Amino acid sequence: MRPGVRWMIWIGSGLVGNIWVEENSIPKHSEAMRWIRRSRFLYGKFDKMSCLWNNLSLAFAVILPVSGMVAAAQSLSGQNGVFAGSTDIGKTLKGSTIYDAASASYSVTGGGADMWGSEDAFHLSWVKLTGDAALTADVQFPANVSVPLEKAVLIFRQNLDPASAYADIAIHGDGHVTIQYRLVSGGVTGDVTAPQHAPARLRIERKGNLFTAYTGSADGKLKAFASQTVVMEGPVYVGIGFCAHNADGLASATFSNVKIEKTGR
Repeated sequence: MRPGVRWMIWIGSGLVGNIWVEENSIPKHSEAMRWIRRSRFLYGKFDKMSCLWNNLSLAFAVILPVSGMVAAAQSLSGQNGVFAGSTDIGKTLKGSTIYDAASASYSVTGGGADMWGSEDAFHLSWVKLTGDAALTADVQFPANVSVPLEKAVLIFRQNLDPASAYADIAIHGDGHVTIQYRLVSGGVTGDVTAPQHAPARLRIERKGNLFTAYTGSADGKLKAFASQTVVMEGPVYVGIGFCAHNADGLASATFSNVKIEKTGR
């Protein structure tokens, strides 16, 4: 098992969610890392503790201070929300991700000519994860979008190289949705278009090397429209991104109800 931490998200006395985060994606001097070190001291080797956390019972939860759990979750959610980093990829103007804690939403601004062909140019907010996982979000474009092919994406990416292998679900400025993929580094990009136009919610799920894209409504009813096998190894970058489809400009979209789930090992 790789070093990491399962963040348990609490509201009051109720557990509402959890995610697994690779330890090397957590800032070295952050409060979150200091909390991990304190946990190691109290409970011994972290690998053993993480195994216990995978089968966390209510009794064990009572042992851990609730205030400490909340503080850890807030540290992870700080400047970048659930993400560990924010990066421009490829040839692009400087982008950004602004996290609004009050609404738990992300305003992602990116440039770049496209995410297509043999390399990409866009802005990405990411966290490194290993194994099966799913990423879900609602995406909203500003009114009066002027570039029909600008795109907001939910993505699994092997690395941060512009030519990296990847799989994503992308919603474009004109409302059409695709699953996009690059099978190998430097390879061509392929896609499949969803039948639903301008859906409220997007999801991409990984099981092994199979990636499945879903569209749906804000009430959570999702329907798969395509799957694609893309071989990825070790920890991968999972996140949200934006491409302006304009090498000399920037554009943005807002991601809300962002949820990362570990769905398997």
